[in-house]
Amino acid sequence: MSASSFFRLVLLASIWGGSFLFTRIAANTFGPAFLIEFRVGFALISLFVVSLYLKKRLAFAPHKKHFFTLGLLNTALPFTLFAYAAQTLNASTLSILNSTAAIWGAIIAFFWHKSRLTRTGGVGLLIGIIGVGILVGIDGARIGAHSIPAIIAGIMAAFCYGLATNYTKTAPSIESFDNAHGSMWAATLWMIPLLFFMPMRGQPTPIEWTSVVLLGVVCTGYAYLLFFRLVTDEGAASALSVTFLIPMFGILWGYLFLDEPIGLNTIAGTGLILSGTMMVTGFNPRALFHAKQGT
Repeated sequence: MSASSFFRLVLLASIWGGSFLFTRIAANTFGPAFLIEFRVGFALISLFVVSLYLKKRLAFAPHKKHFFTLGLLNTALPFTLFAYAAQTLNASTLSILNSTAAIWGAIIAFFWHKSRLTRTGGVGLLIGIIGVGILVGIDGARIGAHSIPAIIAGIMAAFCYGLATNYTKTAPSIESFDNAHGSMWAATLWMIPLLFFMPMRGQPTPIEWTSVVLLGVVCTGYAYLLFFRLVTDEGAASALSVTFLIPMFGILWGYLFLDEPIGLNTIAGTGLILSGTMMVTGFNPRALFHAKQGT
């Protein structure tokens, strides 16, 4: 992997790790529905402006079923579940739960696409489950029984990402940028009905509004562009390795800006989850430096 691509990879991980920080800051005031509607709305505006600049016309109508499916599974539903969980859980826990998406993806692929799970993958799956147990078990005991629904919501959000990944394997062949742009239109529409049942809880502060704008423009719109550039330059496998770096930044930003504690269970749980995920997916960190333009 080239030096510039590696820089983009780390930058993308830091941005996506920051999304859990911003979600945590704004979730209790905006509520899950309004927070995510603003997030995908700002992301939509950003991608629409980019599409105008690049003169990319989105063919939404011919692929509306696909965009609505992708917008629900990959954006509206997991974003809302994480926003709900963020009302209780800290940013570091959210980012670590997010990293289990690859494990869920492998499990779903086993049943959906009959993909074989190797012995190493099976061991990795067990290790990952133990890691989640250590993380959420101790965190749940510390926070209280009311944290259980939030923990389940975070796990189900990661499950949605795994489901979306498997869906795209059988979905129409559409350019990555159009997938992002079209799914944001769909996600924005998906969120509208929820606004009537999950109202805002208070008057947002300037910091909370800033967090929401950053969530949409930077953590969603700009992050997609970075990700697509990595896919183009280095391939999907190398680009998806960002999954393993996100928890590091989620924990770091939570510690620096929200004074979130880093307990032994956080370190142990993170290590086990990431190790298990690498075993399940067959990811080798050395592959980062042996891409098609390896150094």
